[in-house]
Amino acid sequence: MEKKSYRSSAINYGVYLALGLSAFTIIGYAVSLELLTNFWFYLLILPLTSIAVGVISTAKAKSILGGFISFKDAFSAYFITIAIAMIISSLVSIVIFNFIDPEAATTIQEIVMEKTRTFMENMGAPESEIDKAMEQAANQDNLGISAQIYNIAKGLIFYAVIGLIVGLIMKKKDPDAA
Repeated sequence: MEKKSYRSSAINYGVYLALGLSAFTIIGYAVSLELLTNFWFYLLILPLTSIAVGVISTAKAKSILGGFISFKDAFSAYFITIAIAMIISSLVSIVIFNFIDPEAATTIQEIVMEKTRTFMENMGAPESEIDKAMEQAANQDNLGISAQIYNIAKGLIFYAVIGLIVGLIMKKKDPDAA
């Protein structure tokens, strides 16, 4: 019964995180596609928020289990939360940018290319390197279905490594258990 309870809690946290991540995508889509190209947001805010919610989910699971949690259960609570959030929020992006408004995906790619060019110019990159980077960027479809699935897989691997660390930190053996 307790294992089901902590798993239900992890699922709930995953849904809450998914709603938050999806809300950012929907708001960015509705208000300004420029928001969806913010480099720092995707490198710092989203991963830190996801990790924090995963840790909170693990702590809640530990509480549900009476203050003791195995490594496996700690990792599971974390990973269930992250996996649900990543899959749901990616599905929202897939639906928006591949079915509802594919033109928005093209606009985002153009904004990213423009930002990349400006960044490289500001860093003093040679024009030949800038041209090479622009050609590569033009051939990438970062919001396509296959790219989104690939990003989910990469993200799950990254977050699984973090989850292993969280599991090691959070585990606590019940001294009264046999």
